[in-house]
Amino acid sequence: MDYNRILVTAALPYANGPIHIGHLAGCFLPADIYVRYQRAQKRDIKFVCGSDEHGVPITIRARKEGTTPQAIVDKYHKMIGDSFNDMGISFDIYSRTSSKGHHETAQAFFKKLYDDGIFEEKETEQFYDEEAKAFLADRYIIGTCPVCGNENAYGDQCEKCGSSLSPEQLKNPHSALSSSIPVKKKTKHWYFPLNKYEDFLKEWIVEGKKDEWKSNVYGQCKSWLDNGLQPRAMTRDSNWGVPVPLPNAEGKVMYVWFDAPIGYISATKELTPQWADYWQKEDTKLVHFIGKDNIVFHCIIFPSMLKAHGDFILPDNVPANEFLNIEGDKVSTSRNWAVWVHEYLKDFPEQQDILRYVLCANAPETKDNDFTWKDFQDRNNSELVAIFGNFVNRTFVLMHKLCEGRVPPLHEDILDEQDKAIIQAIKDAKTYVEQNIENYKFRDALYEVIDLARKGNKYMQEKEPWIVAKTLADNPENQMKIDNCMHLCLQLTANLAILANPFMPFTTQKMLHMMKVVDKMLEWENAGRLDLLKVKYPLRAPELLFKKIEDEQVKEQVDKLHEASAASKQQAEQETKSSAPVKEEIVFDDFAKLDLRVGTILHAERVPKTDKLMKIELDMGFEKRTVVSGIAQHFEAEAIIGKQVTVVANLAPRKMKGIESKGMILMAEDADGKLVFVSPVQQTAPGSEVR
Repeated sequence: MDYNRILVTAALPYANGPIHIGHLAGCFLPADIYVRYQRAQKRDIKFVCGSDEHGVPITIRARKEGTTPQAIVDKYHKMIGDSFNDMGISFDIYSRTSSKGHHETAQAFFKKLYDDGIFEEKETEQFYDEEAKAFLADRYIIGTCPVCGNENAYGDQCEKCGSSLSPEQLKNPHSALSSSIPVKKKTKHWYFPLNKYEDFLKEWIVEGKKDEWKSNVYGQCKSWLDNGLQPRAMTRDSNWGVPVPLPNAEGKVMYVWFDAPIGYISATKELTPQWADYWQKEDTKLVHFIGKDNIVFHCIIFPSMLKAHGDFILPDNVPANEFLNIEGDKVSTSRNWAVWVHEYLKDFPEQQDILRYVLCANAPETKDNDFTWKDFQDRNNSELVAIFGNFVNRTFVLMHKLCEGRVPPLHEDILDEQDKAIIQAIKDAKTYVEQNIENYKFRDALYEVIDLARKGNKYMQEKEPWIVAKTLADNPENQMKIDNCMHLCLQLTANLAILANPFMPFTTQKMLHMMKVVDKMLEWENAGRLDLLKVKYPLRAPELLFKKIEDEQVKEQVDKLHEASAASKQQAEQETKSSAPVKEEIVFDDFAKLDLRVGTILHAERVPKTDKLMKIELDMGFEKRTVVSGIAQHFEAEAIIGKQVTVVANLAPRKMKGIESKGMILMAEDADGKLVFVSPVQQTAPGSEVR
């Protein structure tokens, strides 16, 4: 089908933290490459995105930082937008779902489905925190993982072992809001009947998109359809989100995956008064760029919503990439195992295109791929510096040295087979790059760009114009051979700028400056031409397009990654300890059984062949006794002699490393994980009761 306009969306990032390179590689960079190419084709195209500012991750981050959800989304919306802008992700608009316009658009969409009788109203039992007086999303329920025993697993996933869970599977579940044990309570929600759209989806996807969509997208969709679809709740109990626009829906907001994709529509409305042309006219090509974790929402749920509404077009394609791992391990924001875009930009200023190049060259288009800093270094040094940058630099240096800094003429009557071959290579490169981008094969398209530069290097090396220049005194006609070589290398350079622009726009601007031409040359119709730089036109001196990445820089980044992850782990452990839930309630009679006494340490020594145990002799007032305590890693024996401590005096004796321990010394743990004694504020007689 011939389309008159194109609308491209990129998955809305959650505004609960900065973006990392996995986000870029997953959908934002391929979307930007595609859009820049289509703009060069002078097609009517709009590129929309925005921050997803609702849902549980936002409220969790707000609680963690001790602030409001609005403050969180304001902070990260700006940070994310700045990172995209600095990386050259060229949205026509970067909007946000907390805006008034989005709320109105989402509510109108919901109300249309409600009025048309699409939703099914159901009453179900969900977990409820009686102390906080709030229904709990799965992420707000914490307990022991039944798979690995992690005591801090969430109700939807254990981040230690990666198991998908439900709150019912957790052992000893408690609320993340108050630490109380949740109860089941009835609540009402509105469900979208996905099961009623199975036939539509099978016809549209299984029969219609099998040969058009990427195999990973098609396969996941077919798996969902083969397993059968179920109604899905489109509302939640919360005070953060788009309020459900019904009179009997107080305290209800839209499910984030209902309102978020509608954000594409509201962003387009905000962008242009002609928004309906891009969403409601059949001659519009709608393309969703996403990561594989969003396939079901963009290929099953949102299209069903659009179909139910009736006024909107369906996506033509949903090119989803797989995941990008970091140094052999999965990206984890909770473990801080990620390369953050805003930090990359600080560490590698004005080197955005290196990252764009590496992420595209190593894109996880069909399977998960791995980003390593060594590969980052190798691709930059051996491809961008040694091939692309080297060819452009040599061309300009020799042009100034052998052709007086001006574009030499092309003498067609003496073109040889090598000349003709490089001319054909320039023309073919346009075709290959174009075909691959149109088919969402950006990695292959980028290969064709770098391969053209590689062919240019080979051509120049074979022609050796610097050697030919030494023969001019004896054979002045050889200047024509030099002219032809340099003319074709300069035209190849101009073509490289056009072909590389979707991938490396910052580098392209440097090339335009060197060639003294304007952006209009980057229009796609100019690719493949051999008259882009006019004969006798003076060009500027060369400037290096890329510089080498040194081993020290790589080591610094790898160390930084490991150190940040270790620090994050330590902080998480401290937060877990400091926020440990209150144990099961006891009555006074239980407490009265404890005999807590003040004791004075008379002697202390480490227990041989142990790391943690210390043998301590105590003056209990009424007797002296020995206690074995696991504090040896926190205290020196000599330093605690004379210290007064609180002792559980009536604890049954037990042997530890052959030493009978009679009692337990009470300790507290500070925010840094350091043990401290629970001691009387002032000197107290040994044996005094603690009540």
